[in-house]
Amino acid sequence: MHRSTDEPFHGATPAGPRPHPGEHPDAPRATGDIPDPALVDPAVLGALLDRHGWQRRGGAAGRYSRWTPPGPSGGAMSLLVPETAAFPDSEDLIGEALTALARSAAPSARDVLVSLAVPSDEIRWWRDVPESAAGAAGAAGWTEDEHLRSAARQILLAGALAVRAPAGYHGNRHRRKAQAALDGTLVGPAPGGRRLTAFVPVASGRAVAVQLYQALHATREAVDYQRATGGMDAFDTAVAAGVSRELTEAVIALVRGSEGAGIALEWAPAAGTPEGCPARPAPVEFSPGDLPALRRAGARYLQDEPAVPVRITGAVVRMRRSGPRGAGIVRLSVLAGAEVAHVRMELDEEAYRIAGHAHLVGLPIRVEGRLESRGGFRRLSGASQVAPVQVDETERDRLMKSLQENLDFFEEACTGEET
Repeated sequence: MHRSTDEPFHGATPAGPRPHPGEHPDAPRATGDIPDPALVDPAVLGALLDRHGWQRRGGAAGRYSRWTPPGPSGGAMSLLVPETAAFPDSEDLIGEALTALARSAAPSARDVLVSLAVPSDEIRWWRDVPESAAGAAGAAGWTEDEHLRSAARQILLAGALAVRAPAGYHGNRHRRKAQAALDGTLVGPAPGGRRLTAFVPVASGRAVAVQLYQALHATREAVDYQRATGGMDAFDTAVAAGVSRELTEAVIALVRGSEGAGIALEWAPAAGTPEGCPARPAPVEFSPGDLPALRRAGARYLQDEPAVPVRITGAVVRMRRSGPRGAGIVRLSVLAGAEVAHVRMELDEEAYRIAGHAHLVGLPIRVEGRLESRGGFRRLSGASQVAPVQVDETERDRLMKSLQENLDFFEEACTGEET
């Protein structure tokens, strides 16, 4: 879903923020592949330049403004950006500005082009860590870089999980759909493992960005309350805002090993400010002193999340029992009824026989029980009402093919632990 910014895209990638901005199908790749100037709003271009540190240095009042890149070498180039698209030469000026951005070596120029090509809310992470001699020379530490990327990935996933359904502990629930919601996320460089920017497309990911804004501020307020009073009540009410064990663990990962860390959100200028959110959200910062409260909150969420009554339909993918008769363990690949990929359950002898027969003829089964939070909602307790489910021929053929591919796993008596 997310991937390193320095690797070519060759197919499947680990879960998390996905392609490098320059490798996204809608992102600019070269001077001949930039956004259409006729479709670029000058006000949006100006807002993005300002956001990414470009300096406005005059221009013709009411007609155009002049912008130079950040840093000591900013005076080496400048962009002329029209105030509106109403002037006859507006499109030409925008085209020249976009070409100059594509040719610029400034990292911020690339970020501006990406935000124009794929209107996105921007989420920034930073970590205050001592700079090594190699870092001062411009080299990025492998460990620090991966640490920041991993923590950012966890925070994004926690936000996407909260969009699916607020919960103190999500475990394995909703994970596939939450990851799918982040498929279009783009990731910028993480120089030295200190700063990282994710571009979350408005079309598919604004709900995640808004949820993260609410959840991160609720987390900050709950930590402040706990540190001031010793009480954990604020973490209970914060669940409705999207706070969860997954989020507290992600913030712990971000802060651990640093002198402090923070997250900032900025809305896509082309899409405007989401309802109920400030135009310029304040950054949320955490320090090592917040870690005890976050750890206590995570443990509390894990302990308090209740089991969920469910009625699951799934294909039997593994069976195990210690002898030719008696109860046994069955593992299902979930098709419907719960937002998890697999569940494991213990069935009595009769239910185990029904599951085995259904598996042999390529039919899924339906079962009722309680999805336990222990183990990440992967275990079904009190399984009952086990029955085969009729499916159409296409689905039956698919299940039979799965049976043939996993024949080694199907056995009524075997040794070793079921996984």
